[in-house]
This record gives sequence, C-alpha cells and structure tokens, in this order.
Amino acid sequence: MIATSESPILNVKDLSFKYAQRLAFEAISFDLYPGEIIALVGESGCGKTTLLRCLSGQLMPCEGNVFFQTTDKKIVDIWQISEANRRLLSRSQWGFVHQNPRDGLRLDVSAGANIAERLMSIGARHYGNIRQQALQWMSKVELDVARIDESPLLFSGGMQQRLQIARNLVTQPRLVLMDEPTAGLDLSVQARLLDLLKRLTMDLGLSALIVTHDIAVARLLAHRTLVMHSGSIVESGLTDQVLDDPQHPYTQLLVSATLPV
Repeated sequence: MIATSESPILNVKDLSFKYAQRLAFEAISFDLYPGEIIALVGESGCGKTTLLRCLSGQLMPCEGNVFFQTTDKKIVDIWQISEANRRLLSRSQWGFVHQNPRDGLRLDVSAGANIAERLMSIGARHYGNIRQQALQWMSKVELDVARIDESPLLFSGGMQQRLQIARNLVTQPRLVLMDEPTAGLDLSVQARLLDLLKRLTMDLGLSALIVTHDIAVARLLAHRTLVMHSGSIVESGLTDQVLDDPQHPYTQLLVSATLPV
C-alpha cells in the first residue's frame, strides 16, 4: 500500500450482489487510497466485472455500502445519493474503461467528438478550448492528432482502447475503474498499452482499480492485489507479496498456472 495519512478515496463495506439464479459476490470489503492502484484478479465468472459495475454506479448492490471521497473531501455513499448526483460524479470524478472499447465509445461521431462529449457533459462550451484539449489528450495517449476528425470505426482495437482512456481521463477524475483493459489485444499492443497506463496513472496521481485475469498486468501496475474466487476475496496484500508468496490454495494455483514450464 502507498504510505498515506489520507482517508481512502473508495471505502467498500460488506458489498453483496445476487442475480435471480445465482450469487455474484458476497461481503466484499476493501479500501482504495489516493494515488493507489489495486488489481482485482481471478478467473472469468468469479464476480469481478459485476463488482466493478456496482462500484461505478451501474448496478445497485443487494447489500453493503460504497463510500466515495469527492474532490472537496466529502464522503458520500454512492447508492444513497440521488441518481442525478451519481451520474454527475460518474461523468466528472470517476471513469470506467470497458473491456471492449466499443462499449465505451460513441461510434457514430469522430474521435475528437468522443473526447469533447465528456467535457461538454460537465459544462465545457468553448469550441476552441474543447478541441485543443481533445488534441492534447489524443497526443497523451499516443494517437495521431491528424486523425481527430476520423471515426473510431477506422481505428484498430488498441487505438480504440487508447481513445476510450482519453475520453475517460480528459475530465481529470480522481478514480478510474478498468475492466480487463488489455484483453483481446495482441501481445505487443498489450505491452504498449500497459506502459501507457502506468505512465498516465503516475503522472496524474490517479487512483485505479483494475480487473484482470492476467497476473502480469497486476505485477506491472498494481501496488496491491486482491484475489477473487467464487464471489469472495480470498487473499489480499502487496502485489509482490501476494504473487511471490501466495497463501491461499486458489492464489497458489493462479500463480503457478502463469509460471513458465
């Protein structure tokens, strides 16, 4: 964990969610601190993405609380405030990066308009300033600024993912939630995107929660790692500690499965 005397930016207490036919996860609790990156690792179907949706205001949990520290240091339970306030926070103070970038982009408008739309949602109106910020963010995520007026449909998967990241970060959120951001990309594209994420989170001092099934992603990016299995967190700690000396049998299996033969 990052050494800090600050209060957590995200405080999750006894969170549970149940679908009609099955339990997704139960009694999840953890803190995320300013400037800290946490990886949530586990196999497909263990409840990671559902948990992320509950934390981001997309899916209401059955039980528990999600406390978020706003820019002005107020602590709010995101499921006890009005829907309008929750939507405002989701546009301005946290971002959500989807596994499939097309789920997080407007494909019927240009690349620049995707970034501009996020700014306009929090009140920006000066066309020149908005376009300039869109150009700056395309450059930050290593996209060719000459393509600002092109459709995202003309971009590769890796480029679409970088555009989605720019769209989320342009409003300078305090927190970014990422669902398997490198899944489905070629290894060389994954490596480049991971380097970009590491640089951006450090430069911007972002807090981040990254859902992944890839141990390498956790090792490269995360200060702490939470291991999720069958809807529960079975192990947590500093990333190096969890991955180099796993204690829970499932974590041991997860780590051993990634080791070279």
